Amino acid sequence: MTSVLDLAPVVPVVVIEDASDAVPLARALVAGGLPAIEVTLRTPAALDAVRAIAGEVPEAVVGAGTVVTPEQVTASVAAGARFLVSPGWTDVLLEAMRASGVPFLPGVSTVSEVVALLERGVREMKFFPAQAAGGTAYLKSIAGPLPQARFCPTGGIGPANAAEYLSLPNVGCVGGTWMLPADAVAGRDWGRVERLAREAAGLRGVSGAQV
Repeated sequence: MTSVLDLAPVVPVVVIEDASDAVPLARALVAGGLPAIEVTLRTPAALDAVRAIAGEVPEAVVGAGTVVTPEQVTASVAAGARFLVSPGWTDVLLEAMRASGVPFLPGVSTVSEVVALLERGVREMKFFPAQAAGGTAYLKSIAGPLPQARFCPTGGIGPANAAEYLSLPNVGCVGGTWMLPADAVAGRDWGRVERLAREAAGLRGVSGAQV
């Protein structure tokens, strides 16, 4: 099973208020070269959005983000999510994600959390909130003692600093929202979303692999 970290340099973090926007938004992101799409479970429309993308945009690799309960794990996978992302983790949540059968990225922001996950056999993680938790300097510092851990930093990342994160050996990809400006989504300007996605994809070559 291919790692989520290797699908694309950037994973768009999507908040969908209207499920009818899910398919055209996903098609714009895929056309721009960003096939891995994290739909956050922050709105009532989120699971319907995951379901729509999974059913109608087969070239997308849709995942569910902001997963914080075992029930959300179950519902997300049932809706068609092909990966899971959490802002943090507990043993209960970790076990549910592991049992789901799909790749997952549990969130960490401290060295102790990273070591605890490594003890449990998890090597790929979300680093959140990336900028507030120490940014690239922090990730550089832990690469030496913990080279086996790989991260998807998310939180405070945009076009001005994404490339710096992506240059680090322990960063597989970054998560962000800058290719989804609120006015473009509200105005359903999918052409603009596609252009911004293409710029983001150009930060590093997309592998084209599939989960």
